[in-house]
Amino acid sequence: MISLEHMDSQEIESAIEAILFVSGEPVKISRIADVLGVSETEIELAGDRLRDNYSFVRRGIRLVRLEDTLQLCSSPEYADYIRKALETRKPPQLSQPALEVLSIIAYFGPVTRAYIEQIRGVDSSYTVSLLQERELIESCGRLAAPGRPMLFRTTHAFLRTFGIESLKELPELPHVEGQNDEKEGIQNAIIELKAREAEIASLHESIEESQLASEQEISEEEISDSEETPAEADTEQ
Repeated sequence: MISLEHMDSQEIESAIEAILFVSGEPVKISRIADVLGVSETEIELAGDRLRDNYSFVRRGIRLVRLEDTLQLCSSPEYADYIRKALETRKPPQLSQPALEVLSIIAYFGPVTRAYIEQIRGVDSSYTVSLLQERELIESCGRLAAPGRPMLFRTTHAFLRTFGIESLKELPELPHVEGQNDEKEGIQNAIIELKAREAEIASLHESIEESQLASEQEISEEEISDSEETPAEADTEQ
């Protein structure tokens, strides 16, 4: 066992890698720092080095930071291979109602379902339940009000879906004062999230198209080589 008192930067990176690999879930930076007996700043710097290294050498895994946590995940360019190997399907794109609810929770959360319905003007129970099933939102306690309604907030899965490390990276909305301004703010939020979702989807599609083009080039080269083989044989004869 490596002595925690004499860990160098490489050993800290390896320890982080091992912890995140076994966890499979986001792990708090503060927790890793406590376990390794180093500062949170050292963990953050080691995480940055690992992330840059994975990206530079084009590894099949990535290290992502989600607010105050770190997590290992697969590189997006290998998503198609993962789906085929594990027989999973592409997650469906979010509907307009789902984007509306997500926008409200992301920009104004934590909020109650009643607040969401007040802004949208329609019953949102089904959409809220659907987003919970997809683990894009979660309950985070109850409001100190009559009936103690449930509060909802976005999750780490939401951050991964939209390719951001924290809600602070979402574009700022104009200052809102009244309900009409809130509705206009939500419309702007929906536009922003829709654009972000489209950007992530486009990135994945371009990567997959690049892979297919590369595979096609290899196939064409193999066909070309096989067509040249008889001619070469005749020359030798």
